[in-house]
Amino acid sequence: MTTRQILNVFEQYQKARTAFVQAVADLSTRPQNIETLQNAGVMSLLRPLLLDIVPSVQQTAALALGRLANYSDDLAEAVVKGDILPQLVYSLAEQNRFYKKAAAFVLRAVAKHSPPLAQAVVDSGALDALAICLEEFDPGVKEAAAWALGYIARHNGELAQSVVDSGAVPLLVLCIQEPELSLKRIAASALSDISKHSPELAQTVVDAGAIAHLANLTLNPDAKLKRQVFSALSQISKHSVELAEMVVEAEIFPNVLTCLKDSDEYVKKNCATLIREVAKHTPELAQLIVNAGGVAAVIDYVGDSAGNVRLPGIMMLGYVAAHSENLAMAVIVSKGVVQLAIALQEEQEDHIQAAAAWALGQAGRHTPEHAKAVAQANVLPTLLQCYLRAGSSEDLQIKAKKALKNILQKCVHLPALEPLLHDAPPNILKHVVAQFSKVLPHDAKARRLFVTSGGLKKVQEIKAEPGSALMEYINIINGCYPEEIVRYYSPGYSERLLERIDNHQPIMTN
Repeated sequence: MTTRQILNVFEQYQKARTAFVQAVADLSTRPQNIETLQNAGVMSLLRPLLLDIVPSVQQTAALALGRLANYSDDLAEAVVKGDILPQLVYSLAEQNRFYKKAAAFVLRAVAKHSPPLAQAVVDSGALDALAICLEEFDPGVKEAAAWALGYIARHNGELAQSVVDSGAVPLLVLCIQEPELSLKRIAASALSDISKHSPELAQTVVDAGAIAHLANLTLNPDAKLKRQVFSALSQISKHSVELAEMVVEAEIFPNVLTCLKDSDEYVKKNCATLIREVAKHTPELAQLIVNAGGVAAVIDYVGDSAGNVRLPGIMMLGYVAAHSENLAMAVIVSKGVVQLAIALQEEQEDHIQAAAAWALGQAGRHTPEHAKAVAQANVLPTLLQCYLRAGSSEDLQIKAKKALKNILQKCVHLPALEPLLHDAPPNILKHVVAQFSKVLPHDAKARRLFVTSGGLKKVQEIKAEPGSALMEYINIINGCYPEEIVRYYSPGYSERLLERIDNHQPIMTN
């Protein structure tokens, strides 16, 4: 046998390996093929090919494994059990850039499914190797490594701390300064995933100088990048006053307000979330946003959006209104209550209605003037309806009840309260009647109107327990009128009159 014939055998074997991994990589892009591949033992066949002497076979084998692991946690588990991770980690340090990208993809695909699988990736020693990849010259390798690190960090604080301990954070901050957009996006996303778990982790990101670079990117024209940038700044701001102040000091206001009108829904939502996370901490931070025109911009945003995109705007208005009388009045004057009332009426999902109810309660709870502004937007019947509706979630019922109570305890605008006299259950009715008992003794015009509108008649029909607070309020109201008026409007009075007619003996005159 000639040398040529012998070498031919090896060439054919190489071609067969190449064709096999290529075919498996292609087949694994379609979900309907995955189960058949798994049943055919594809994992154990791909594993030795990761150490193949031909680089293209190694890379394609890694790519195929990544696609399989990406599909389900069972296949990701099979990668872990097959002892494939240590091989990949070893190769990350040794192999060329194409292989590094494929290996980082497998690590990401395994880590994404659950904390235990992400922990398995950490235990294989992947973090140090991935952090080193962030220093590679090739942006594609950096991108793959940043992506894998983000997927590990997103699960919980312990895993995020492991990523921090690998020294990745300063390198991720360098990545957001690179010219490649996709690398900036993924690095910003990874910083967001690290920051979200705790103030300490967010502080680590801040200490690496991330805020200034993220703030510079808020006006970048790329929508996908802005989504991640606003997400990262939100996750930093949410933890504490100090962190929120640092974000504000990067001079993001009023520039970020323009992004509330962005054409991309996620940019708008993440921008509104950032404003909410800053506003919630202190009256001073909320005032700063008001001064920058933030409340008016968010009210427009609430009016222009719907569903979950609307939610952070609704909550932001609630947080601002909760801080003080003046801030609540700023929301009212800017027509915020009107938009919140529309959201309460329009939205179908209970958690969004609950947020709107809560925000309205915060706006109306400060003074009679605040309560009147909220009541005049005709929200009290809607809040009552949310509270009484059989299908309402427990959270919506609690928030609607609390909002009603907050507004009612301050509201002395009687025309807005009257409809509730007819519809409210006893636990709400008590607060409604209490307000009438406060106003009627001091207002003759209101007393007259209360009679002609049928309010006094309705009060007489209320069945209150003797000695209860409700009974006390009814007695105060009744004390505002002559006894014969109260009797006239009491239930059964007309029957008693008719009875007296029946029993009356006419006086006969001769």
